[in-house]
Amino acid sequence: MNLTRNFVENFPCFSIVLCMVAGIVSTPMKGNQAKRLTLIVVTLVTVMSAATLFYVISIGDSFIYTMGKYPAPWGNEIRAGVLESMLAMVFSLVMLFSLLGGMDHVFKDVPKEKINLYFILNDLLLSSLLAIIYTNDLFTGYVFVEINTIAACGMIMIRKVGRSLIAATRYMVMSLIGSGLFLIGLAMLYDITGHLLMENAHIAMIKLVQEGKYQIPLLVIISFITVGLAIKSGLYPFHSWMPDAYGYSTVSSSSILSSLVSKSYIILLIKIFYRVIGFDNIITSKIVNVLFVFGLVGMVMGSVGAIMAKDIYRMIAFSSIAQIGYIYMGIGLATEAGMIAAIFHILTHAITKSLLFLAAKGLSNASGNQRAYPALQGAAYRHPLAGAAFLVGSLSMVGVPMLAGFISKLLFAVAALGAAPHKILITLIVLAVSTILNAIYFLHTVVRIYTPVNIPEEYKGIHFHSSKGVAFAVFCLICMNFVLGLLSQPITDLIQLGIAMFA
Repeated sequence: MNLTRNFVENFPCFSIVLCMVAGIVSTPMKGNQAKRLTLIVVTLVTVMSAATLFYVISIGDSFIYTMGKYPAPWGNEIRAGVLESMLAMVFSLVMLFSLLGGMDHVFKDVPKEKINLYFILNDLLLSSLLAIIYTNDLFTGYVFVEINTIAACGMIMIRKVGRSLIAATRYMVMSLIGSGLFLIGLAMLYDITGHLLMENAHIAMIKLVQEGKYQIPLLVIISFITVGLAIKSGLYPFHSWMPDAYGYSTVSSSSILSSLVSKSYIILLIKIFYRVIGFDNIITSKIVNVLFVFGLVGMVMGSVGAIMAKDIYRMIAFSSIAQIGYIYMGIGLATEAGMIAAIFHILTHAITKSLLFLAAKGLSNASGNQRAYPALQGAAYRHPLAGAAFLVGSLSMVGVPMLAGFISKLLFAVAALGAAPHKILITLIVLAVSTILNAIYFLHTVVRIYTPVNIPEEYKGIHFHSSKGVAFAVFCLICMNFVLGLLSQPITDLIQLGIAMFA
C-alpha cells in the first residue's frame, strides 16, 4: 500500500517532466511522429491526473512532493490536492480533444517544415499549465508563466497567415507587461517575507499582518500581482489582444488558448490569494472590489463586442472576454460560494469554448472557408455535426438547463445572494443583462446557420463529414458539457473540498 501511495505521489512531477521531455524528443522527428508522441503524452498525463485525483480523494488530504533532496525552505515543491488534480485532468482532456478536433487543419494551416515545432510548443504549453497548477513555489510559477507565454505566442504566429504575426506581437507585448508587473510583485513579496515557497511565505505573511508591518508595501504587492495576472488572462480592459490572437490561429490553437491558457493565470492568482497572502487579507485590501467592478464591466462589454462582430471567430473571441468577466466577478464577490462559482466556470468555459471553436471551423469549412455570417447561412445543414456542436455550445453559454453554463450562472446568482449587500443587486442585474446579450449573439448565429434559405448555388446538396478523430473529440466535449450540467453537485463538492485544502 505504501509503495502504491509513493508511486502515485510521483504522478504530478512525472506529468510535468514527461511533457518537457516529449518536447525535446520531438525536435528531430517528422510531423506525424511528433503528432503521435504528443497525443500519447497528453493521454498519459490525463490518466495520471485522474489517478492523482482519485488518490487525494481517497486519502482526504493534499500531499507535497519535494523535488530533489533539499527540503523546504531551500528546495522546490509540488503540491497536489483535489482542486489541482481535477484541474489538471480537465485541462489535459480539453487539450487532447482540441488537438484531435483540429488535427486535420494543423497539417493544412502550418507549414510542413514547422509541424513538429507546433507539437513541441503544445508539449511545452501543457508542461507549463501543469506546473502552474501544481507548483508550490512562487518563482517556479513565474518561470512556467513565461514558458506558457512563449509557447502560446509561438502557436499563434506559426501559421504566418493574415494578421497572425501582428496578433502574436500584440499578445507578446501585453503578456510581457503583465509578466513584468507580476515579477515585481514577487520580488517585493520575497523581500518582505524571505520565502518563495507558498506555505512558508504565508506563515511569514500572517506574522507581518499581525504585527502591522509593511501595510503599504503589502498593498502594492497585491496590486502588482493581481494586475499582472489580470492583464495576462485578458480581463477587461486588458483584452485587446484576444480577438486577433484567437481569430487568426489554427483551430486547435484557438481552442487551447481560449480554453486553457488564460485560465491558468487565474488559477495561479487564486493560489496566491489563498496559499500565500491569505484570502482574508485580500478582502481587507479591497482589491476584490476592483476585480468585481472590472468583471461586471467585462461581462457586458465583451458581450457588446460579440454582438458587433462580423464573423463567427471574432464573436467567440469577444464572448471569451465576457466569460473572463464572469470568473473575476465571482472572485470579486469575496465569498466561498463566489469562488466555487468562479472555479466551476473555469471548467465550463474550458470545455465549451473548445467545442465552439471546433464547431465554428467545421461551419466555416462548409461555407468555402468563409467566416462572415452571410456565408454561414445554412451551414448547419451542410455540416450537421458542426451545427449540432455549435448549438450545444451556444445553449450552454446562454445558460439553458442541463448544460454546464446553466449551472455556472445559477452558482453565480446564488453566490450573489450571500455576498455583501451592496453587491447583491448589481450582480443580479448584470448577470441578467449579460445572459440576454449572450442569447442575442449566440442564438443569432444559431438561427443563421440553421436557416436554409438563400444558400449559394455551389453549396446546395453538399454535405461535409468530419474525420473519426474530429467526430470523437466533438462528441466527448458535448458529453463533458452535459456531465457538468447534470452532475454538478459532486463537482462543486470537490471544488469546495479543494478550496478547503487550499485554506
